[in-house]
Amino acid sequence: QVQVVESGGGLVQPGGSRRLSCQASGSNFRIYAMGWYRQAPGKQRELVAVITSRGITNYADSVKGRFTISRDNAKNTVYLQMNGLKPEDTAVYYCNAAYEGKGYWGQGTQVTVSS
Repeated sequence: QVQVVESGGGLVQPGGSRRLSCQASGSNFRIYAMGWYRQAPGKQRELVAVITSRGITNYADSVKGRFTISRDNAKNTVYLQMNGLKPEDTAVYYCNAAYEGKGYWGQGTQVTVSS
């Protein structure tokens, strides 16, 4: 069982920045594939960004050039740096850890982009 905990959400003004953190348990963190997803009210959960165990990244078109996913294996943590935030980025952001064919979700952290 892998525990996943997100942090860093909050209220941000349009054009602002925010960094989300996600810590996952386990001594094999370095081989987890990690991803950030988000779900806005009334919408389905969607992929935001993923990073493989080798550090290969992939992003949704809507966030390319604005968001950056990274990982620190020494801290069992993955980050999502969000710049140039827009009101349409408002959502609950979830972290997922993929390991041995299973996906483990955190509880989510709310990001609200509003003036």
